[in-house]
Amino acid sequence: MKIHKDQARVKNIEQSNERTLKIQWTDDKESKFDVVRLRELCPCASCVNEMTGVRTIKPEDVADSIRPVQITSVGRYALNIQFTDMHSSGIYTFEYLRELGAN
Repeated sequence: MKIHKDQARVKNIEQSNERTLKIQWTDDKESKFDVVRLRELCPCASCVNEMTGVRTIKPEDVADSIRPVQITSVGRYALNIQFTDMHSSGIYTFEYLRELGAN
């Protein structure tokens, strides 16, 4: 599914519980994310081979107890999430998050 940039604008972000991140979009749609799954789907070069696009991190590599420590915005287009395993190099674009939330 291709997401139009205007659809990928964030209105509000909240962590509704220790395991769920909730994003309210400007078109009033809402996406809920399991934070463990977000860590498994990190788009950074440490987690995805830049040449092949093959994911190098496996779900069994991510502890079920992992949680976000800090969530910061990257400009007006993305989030950076630091997790309890100290991984923080992933930049989750709003378009990427919107696509993940649609699945």
